[in-house]
Amino acid sequence: MDFDKIISSTNNYNFHSHTQFCDGRAPMTVMAEAAVAAGMKHYGFTPHSPIPIPSPCNMKAEDVEEFITQGRRIASDPSLAACRFYIGMEVDYLSEEWGPAHSYFKNLPLDYTIGSVHFIPTQSGEPVDIDGHFDNFTRRMREYFRNDIDYVVQTYFDQNRAMIEAGGFDILGHFDKVGQNASYFAPGIEDGNHYQSLVNGLIDLIIERDITIELNTKARIQHGRFFPGERYLPRLVDAGVTILVNSDAHHPDRITASRAEALALLGKENA
Repeated sequence: MDFDKIISSTNNYNFHSHTQFCDGRAPMTVMAEAAVAAGMKHYGFTPHSPIPIPSPCNMKAEDVEEFITQGRRIASDPSLAACRFYIGMEVDYLSEEWGPAHSYFKNLPLDYTIGSVHFIPTQSGEPVDIDGHFDNFTRRMREYFRNDIDYVVQTYFDQNRAMIEAGGFDILGHFDKVGQNASYFAPGIEDGNHYQSLVNGLIDLIIERDITIELNTKARIQHGRFFPGERYLPRLVDAGVTILVNSDAHHPDRITASRAEALALLGKENA
């Protein structure tokens, strides 16, 4: 997909959203109707991908065909023709054996994929979800990671680097999202030299590989932050990185959540 062409023509797009097929809170048709009502011109459905381990947030492999069928039906519905709809997927990178570059995803009839890290391996190699609510994060830190926040942060960025090296995705999702839970767990960690070097090292790779990223607005209202953080935007913009403003909507009333503010930060409020 030519994301540069789309975002140069309109601000009314959102390429990251979830529905009943994963941890979204509304059916695809409801989200589609809400997207049209919000004035969207381009809108993508991106359920959390199937993964080879149990997860309540990821779609089941047996539901993929129905997801694609519903997506095609929505894309061809004349009552929704004011917006162009896309069938995508947010693919979890677990390891070199499972991620966006896996042949399973290459063989699906998707318009695009988002590559994201939500799981990292424990010190013993077991993949564990570190995303989501802080109370769950705290429990998993204790039960799986020996409360070693430095290990979690380092491994999260290592996983992002490995995913970029492997390729296979079109958009890099919320690449510094670990900072939210890490900062609640260890206040001030994001201001440390080591954390900064990890983020900037990843940005070096993004620039080198000409990776399209998202400015994810999901956490702005509740947590007061974007992914990536505002402090990194000038460097990304100056380097000419393609940045999509996505709300990561799980609810129909959050399709446009904080997007105007994010667009303003990128100097696109009047585009």
